[in-house]
Amino acid sequence: MSARAKGAKSAPASRPTRPKRAAPSVDTRLGSYDRRDPFRAYNVLSSLVGSLSTRPGGSQYKLTADEHTLSLHLLDLIEPFVSAVPARRTLITQQPTEILDAIVYYIDAKQDLLNFAISCKRMHSVIIARHFDYRWIRCRVSSIRVWNHLVVNRDLAKNVRRLEIMDERSTLAEVVPNSIMTTDTDLDSTDDELVGLDTKQERFLVAALTKMTSLSTFIWSCNHSLMRIDNVWPTLLKCRSLSDVQIKDNMIFSDCESASEDKKAVVLPSLRNASFQSTKHKFGATQNPNLSRVKNILNHCPNLENLDIAYLRPPASHGSLPADDLFLFGRWKQLTSLTVTNLRCLPGGGLDAASTFLFAHPNLEILHLDISGMSSSTRLNLAENTLPRLREIQAPRDVVTDILTAATDAPRPLETIKGIRLSGSLAIDQAFLTALKLFGTGVKRMEMNGWHDMEDIRRIVDAAPRVSWFDAGKKLTGGPAAIQTTANNPVEWANVLSALPDLATFHGVKFFYEASQNVSAQATAGQADRSKVRRNDEVASLLAWKCTKLRRVDHWEDNASKVIVLLREKDGGVKWEARRVKASGKN
Repeated sequence: MSARAKGAKSAPASRPTRPKRAAPSVDTRLGSYDRRDPFRAYNVLSSLVGSLSTRPGGSQYKLTADEHTLSLHLLDLIEPFVSAVPARRTLITQQPTEILDAIVYYIDAKQDLLNFAISCKRMHSVIIARHFDYRWIRCRVSSIRVWNHLVVNRDLAKNVRRLEIMDERSTLAEVVPNSIMTTDTDLDSTDDELVGLDTKQERFLVAALTKMTSLSTFIWSCNHSLMRIDNVWPTLLKCRSLSDVQIKDNMIFSDCESASEDKKAVVLPSLRNASFQSTKHKFGATQNPNLSRVKNILNHCPNLENLDIAYLRPPASHGSLPADDLFLFGRWKQLTSLTVTNLRCLPGGGLDAASTFLFAHPNLEILHLDISGMSSSTRLNLAENTLPRLREIQAPRDVVTDILTAATDAPRPLETIKGIRLSGSLAIDQAFLTALKLFGTGVKRMEMNGWHDMEDIRRIVDAAPRVSWFDAGKKLTGGPAAIQTTANNPVEWANVLSALPDLATFHGVKFFYEASQNVSAQATAGQADRSKVRRNDEVASLLAWKCTKLRRVDHWEDNASKVIVLLREKDGGVKWEARRVKASGKN
C-alpha cells in the first residue's frame, strides 16, 4: 500500500459542526400575561422548561431568578382552569368534620348557609344536618319532643340562633328540625297527672335553654299557658349572646315580686333590642296593669338601643298603662329608638318625669310617644338641648309642639312627623302650625291620622312646603262613606298639592276609579268602564301637570297592597299603572 494511501486512511475526514440551538427568549414581565388566557401561559411554560436541556455548561437545567418567578406565576394562571387539582380540594376532602363544623358555626344567616351547602356534597352533609335546621326554631311550649331533642343533643342545641315560642292556639306552622324521631306521646308518663303537665313542659324548656349557648333572638308569644316569662327569664340571663328579646303576653303587665339584689347584678351585655306587647285576648289580662315586670327585666339590660312597650288594652282591663316607672328609673345611654303605646302620665309629676327622661337620652333618634294625661295647663316642660338628634317623631299634636319649640344649640335633623291630627280650628292648631313652620324646615315626610276639611290640608302644606311624602290619613267628617268613595274634586286637590314642589308620594285620598288599563281596547267593554278609564287618564294627566315629581298615589281598593304609579313618557304624555308593593301601599 502506498504511503499516500496510508496517510489518507490515518487522517479521518472532518465533519461539519452543527450549531447549538439558542435558548428561546421569554418575556419575564409578569404583567404581560393575561389571566384569562391559560393557553398562552401553558405554551410559554412548556417552552421555558424544554429549553433547560439546551443550555451550555453549568447552566443546564437551571432557572434564573426571574424565570423561577415567572414559572410560579404561570402555574397560578393555569391552575384555575384545570379540573383535577388536589390543592383546591384540600378544605373539603382532607379537613376533619369537626373543623368544618366549627367553621360553619360562625355563619348565622340561613341563606348564607344554603349557598355554602350547595357548593359540594361534603359541606351539604355537614350544614343541612347540623346547622340549617337549627338556626331558627319555632314551636309551642307543649312540644316537649323538641326540647328533649335539644337536651340530648347539646352539640346541636348550641347552633340555635333564633327561638320563637308560639301561643298554644296559634295557627302558624312549626319550624323544627327534621331529624327529631320521637313524638310528644313517647315522652308521656303516668307521673304527669300528679306533677302537672305545665311543670313538665317548663322543666324540659328550661333544660333546653341551658344548652342554647349561642342564642341571639328570643320571642315569647305564649299567652294561653300557665307558664310565665318569670320562669324562663333567669335561664336567659345566662345567655351572654342574647341581643333581641320580644315578649307578647298579657302577663308581662301584671304584678310581680321585686327582684332580689343578686339577680340585679347580672346583666346581658349584648342585648340591644327589647319589645314588650300585650294581646287582645282576655287570658292573663289584669284590671290594674303596671310595668313592674318590665322594669325587673330592663334592670338587666344596660346597653339597650331600641325599646318598644305597647299596651293594647285587652277587654278585661281598663284605662292605659302608667308610665311613671319607666320615666323615673329607666336610663340607657345608648338608647336610639323608643316606642311607647297607650301609656299615661299620672298627675303630680308624671309629665315632669317624662321631660327629665327625654333630656337624659340625647342619643334618641326615633321617638314614638302615645301618652295621655296632657292638657292645656299641663304640658311637657323640656329643658334646653333636649333630643338634639331627633330624626323621627310620632306623637300627639301638643307633644310635637312642645318638642319643636324646645331650644337647641343646633337645628334638629327632624325629617319625619307622624300621628298628627288637626282639630279643624285655627285657634287650637295655630301653635303647632307656627312651630312646624319655624322649626320643621327639614321635614320631608308627614303622616297625619286624619283631616276634617281642605283647610286642614292647606295649613299643613303651607307650614311644611318641603314635604316629599305626604299621608293625609282618613277624613274625620262626613261619615264612613266619605272615606270609601273616590274624590270628586281632583282639581282642588291638585291645586293644593301643587304647593309642594318635591312631592313624590301622596296617600289618604283615592283619585282613581276601579277599572282595568286594557278595558278601552276590549270590544266587549261597556260604556261605563270606558268612561272610567278616560276619567283615570284625565286625573293622571292633571296630577302629573300640577305635581311634577308625583309618582305614587292610593289604589282604588282598600288594603290591597297596591298603589297607582304615574309614568311620564318622553313625548310628555302620562300613563298610570296599578302595581303591588311588598307590605302596604303606605310604606
